[in-house]
Amino acid sequence: MAQESVESLWQLMGVLFKAHPWHGVSIGPEAPDIVTSYIEIVPADTVKYELDKTTGHLKIDRPQRYSNVCPSLYGFIPQTYCGLRVAQYSAQQAGRSPVVGDEDPLDICVLTEKPISHGDILVRAIPIGGLRMLDGSEADDKIIAVMYDDAAFGAIEDITQCPPTMIERLHHYFLTYKEAPGGTMPVCEITQIYGRDEAHEVIRRSQADYEALFGDLHGTLSEALRSHGGG
Repeated sequence: MAQESVESLWQLMGVLFKAHPWHGVSIGPEAPDIVTSYIEIVPADTVKYELDKTTGHLKIDRPQRYSNVCPSLYGFIPQTYCGLRVAQYSAQQAGRSPVVGDEDPLDICVLTEKPISHGDILVRAIPIGGLRMLDGSEADDKIIAVMYDDAAFGAIEDITQCPPTMIERLHHYFLTYKEAPGGTMPVCEITQIYGRDEAHEVIRRSQADYEALFGDLHGTLSEALRSHGGG
């Protein structure tokens, strides 16, 4: 199958089918400075939505157990994966061992002044830092970002410029959002709050982890189309 025919098929698929938010959406050419974010949860949500990784549809994971809600847009960065490289960096920076990746795409919180009514949307975001979180022995970093060109938060370049109350609210949310009623032991621990440079390193490592696990999916499918056409 000629290259022109393969590209035409890709264009047709883009018109007929919605891209899978994890695998079919690009992180963006300016990553890690500016990244595409897929938003699962907004502050108005009273249930926790989560991407079904098999189908690419948004599903209800569970109702929020308590009255606290996520204080920002919350989702993940497409074509990232928290595997060996992310885990090694988390262990190194936190001084902990052993640490493994949580085997999910890299989480991101996006700050904006605008009220966003629902998730299942894509947002351009500028990473400014992150929360180094451990869920048991799993690295579960939360990248903190601001919405691109946001009037209130868009000029922030590093987490040190962010209102402390916002960081405190995010810190509290992630320490409590998995608590079970009647439980006594904390499930999650935030070991550090880090700035933009470390956030960029975590993003780059998550991209490398994704590439190591999934490879070049576009190239693989293109080759399969050529082989099928040639047969």
